[in-house]
Amino acid sequence: MPDGGSPVGEPEMAGKPFLRLTGVRKTYPGVVALAGLDMTVSPGEVIGIVGENGAGKSTLMKILGGVTKPDSGTVEIDGVRYDGLTVGGSMRAGIAFVHQELNLFDNLDVAANVYIGREPRTGGILNLVDEKKMRADVAPYLRRLGAHFAPDTPVARLSLAQQQMVEIARALSVNARLVILDEPTSSLPIAETDKLLEVIAGLKAEGIAVIFISHRLAEVERACDRVIVLRDGVLVARLDRAEVTHDKLVKLMIGRDLKVAYAPPHAARGAPVLAAHGLRTATWPTHDVDLELHAGEILGLAGLVGAGRTELARVLFGVDRAYGGAIRLDGKPLTLRGASDAVERGIFLVPEDRKGAGILLDMTLAQNITLPDLPAYAPGGLVSETRELVRAEASRGELAIKAPSVTTRTASLSGGNQQKVVLAKWLAMKPRVLIFDEPTRGIDVGAKAEIYRLMRGLAEAGVAVLMISSDMEEVIGVSDRVAVMHEGRITGILERAQCTEENILTLAIGAPLARAG
Repeated sequence: MPDGGSPVGEPEMAGKPFLRLTGVRKTYPGVVALAGLDMTVSPGEVIGIVGENGAGKSTLMKILGGVTKPDSGTVEIDGVRYDGLTVGGSMRAGIAFVHQELNLFDNLDVAANVYIGREPRTGGILNLVDEKKMRADVAPYLRRLGAHFAPDTPVARLSLAQQQMVEIARALSVNARLVILDEPTSSLPIAETDKLLEVIAGLKAEGIAVIFISHRLAEVERACDRVIVLRDGVLVARLDRAEVTHDKLVKLMIGRDLKVAYAPPHAARGAPVLAAHGLRTATWPTHDVDLELHAGEILGLAGLVGAGRTELARVLFGVDRAYGGAIRLDGKPLTLRGASDAVERGIFLVPEDRKGAGILLDMTLAQNITLPDLPAYAPGGLVSETRELVRAEASRGELAIKAPSVTTRTASLSGGNQQKVVLAKWLAMKPRVLIFDEPTRGIDVGAKAEIYRLMRGLAEAGVAVLMISSDMEEVIGVSDRVAVMHEGRITGILERAQCTEENILTLAIGAPLARAG
């Protein structure tokens, strides 16, 4: 048997698809991850792959990346059949990945990241890295992508969209024939999403194939020539561009209609609970924020990357100190010396980086849910495992957390269920104010609908909810009002009837809204 990256069989005739999968099957104990998948990808074609978490997308990517070998079926690249790819074999065959969690070194510049591990050398006795040549070689790739930054720019200074360009430049530098983008727009606001879609169109024009994996169905509709829908490891539909609609994709992904993804708005808005007056953050220390968050409402917070949304949330939660201004809770001055002060007063944050800042992956569900309030489960000073399990079981039922048991390691859960665990730990402590930072990042459409219903339920119970999101559809669909930030300031607050994409983008770039009439 050939080794895992060696081609078997003879090349087929020219004109065939770049990639062909035939009957690819992969099973794990008790789970069919892929049930005999057939698909092709041709040069210069953008293929969307959609499906809920657990549909088989990750398994497919692992097979194409050489991380996992299929149990049966064939993989052909340029008509050459492979008996299971290795990681190196996949790269040599011209397949490159841009993962959701970018794999860059922010202490290095762009050129060093593009050529990491493959740096040109000066030769001679010292054989140093030839930085001049490396930067000269990278420049053409950046021009092809329309990037407006230099090869010697430190990656730490780049936005997320620009960092994704660096990853794509790396793919071009190894002569990639197929670029696989995994959730590339999950953290991008609309302006940077548009730029990334332009880059994808440029790759297509050069004859480079693209596989576009995303839970953001609006971008799938815009970017893709064809869409493949997976459900429970089975390919349930192949749709041409003209057949692709949001509602059709949702129905195919979850196997049922999902007419109401967004729960209806709450009719009544209560008194102000949390208010910021002249608040300043470290990022924008000279710009004031004035904002009121009412009981019983979901206030959306929109803006472009760098507008200061997350920084504001961190100050309101006490993680970062304010550089000026005041915070009031129920009309009374509030001093936050740290996050513990916020928690003590019922102000909680569900962070954007749930894995890094929201949960402890090696801990169980029960441990994560009870950790912020351990004294409540420790009569006499010793933590009662029984009390922990009872609370965790109640949370699992209330939030429909899909897990074998509450003693399951949190790392093994899907993104949507991990987000529910973050939420469960705060709900157990009866929040007054709940701040969500990108609450559905990387979560499939079915789990998104559940998160939206939970948020609406909290608002109806009188909780004041602040939701930061870069997903325009989400902001408009979920919020009772929308506050828009630009360069550290609130440039406008829109009532629900005013919440249009045009109005939000106008305020996000710091321009005034046109007057009616």
